[in-house]
Amino acid sequence: MHSKLNDKINQVSENTLVIGIDIAKKKHFACASDDRGRILEKPFPIIQSRDGFEVFYDYLLTLKAKHEKTDILVGFEPTGHYWMNLAAFLTSCGVRFVMVNPGHVKSSKELIDNLQTKNDQKDAQLIARLVRDGSFSYPRQLKGIEAELRNGATLRSKIQEDLNAIQNRIIRWLDRFFPEFTQVFKNFGKMAYAVLEKTPLPIDVVGKAPEELLFLYRQVDGMKSPQLPKVKRLIEVAQQSIGLTEGLVMARVEIATHLSQRKLMQAQQDELTAQLITLAKQMTDYDYLASVPGMGDITIVDLLAEVGSLTQYAHPRQLIKLAGLTLRESSSGKHKGQKRISKRGRRKLRALLFRVMIPLILHNPAFKQLHEHYTTRAINSLRKKQSIVVLCGKLLKVLHALCKKKQMFNEQRMIDDFTQLQAAA
Repeated sequence: MHSKLNDKINQVSENTLVIGIDIAKKKHFACASDDRGRILEKPFPIIQSRDGFEVFYDYLLTLKAKHEKTDILVGFEPTGHYWMNLAAFLTSCGVRFVMVNPGHVKSSKELIDNLQTKNDQKDAQLIARLVRDGSFSYPRQLKGIEAELRNGATLRSKIQEDLNAIQNRIIRWLDRFFPEFTQVFKNFGKMAYAVLEKTPLPIDVVGKAPEELLFLYRQVDGMKSPQLPKVKRLIEVAQQSIGLTEGLVMARVEIATHLSQRKLMQAQQDELTAQLITLAKQMTDYDYLASVPGMGDITIVDLLAEVGSLTQYAHPRQLIKLAGLTLRESSSGKHKGQKRISKRGRRKLRALLFRVMIPLILHNPAFKQLHEHYTTRAINSLRKKQSIVVLCGKLLKVLHALCKKKQMFNEQRMIDDFTQLQAAA
């Protein structure tokens, strides 16, 4: 850890021009300093445009010559997505840039003037100081298939959020006009949507024979064999419905709108998912990841979208840290604090690992055996959730090894290795 920090500090020498940039939507602010933290130029604005970027680059060269520097290191706080255009421009110009954690900027704002004031110029100065002290990270700009997967997975996630919102609106509509509907259809499958499309209100069901309703539902695309018992149950609850009976014309319009929006978004998501799977299969990591039972195509797409190719990481600890699964502890003197995961990392990656681990524990013998060992061992046994956290890190180690060594997953080998470790202990 100390060697890594020293390597970062050593990058800022007396010949380095350090530029700290506070990112905003339309106008950034930059501050120039040297390796001692001395301000060489007061904070100046950078307009978020092609002309603004070119003026900024020319000014960098001017400052470099004026202060007799041979190197430039730019650091900025990644605010939302507004930093991406500037980062791409700096890359095209061959200018090195690094990222500063926004939390570090916030926690160190009183170091300059011992005041809690916050403004763009002060933040730019703080960022330059943090870069000088080595408190930065190296960003990795995605290219090619990795960039496509990241953008596509983000879009797919947004569509899923919209689908969930529409589903909630449908449930709210049912609570008002047909609250007994969920007694028949606890899960919203094809038949439930077919019923909502053809007979959304209780008055559409009452007085009709089951065979007549079955004929209506078969007309819906993808609905080949509706279930007769559910149709009979639907008629029963419709006769006793307490749903609203006023404003039904607009109620029909509302539910029809929700259903059409859902159908369109579902089709868009299915098409996008197919494209993402095709892209993921072009990456060399795909076959090795797919060899693990329980790792489906969607899981692999989301994983590669979050971390890129696993072969770019020198050690699996980097992946564990990226997922926020590293342990933190708060101890002082005689007080021994509990160890918890830091959660400093990609939230989506951490959630993905948890979702994957549950079925792996249930159906993958190797992970199931490990989980049983962690939760039942005599010394230092773990709670179920703690065991899942440990196994998430174990899964990252396994996936990293498969991709690095270009090997398929061998379940029996993993079990044998675990058995040997137990025997040695």
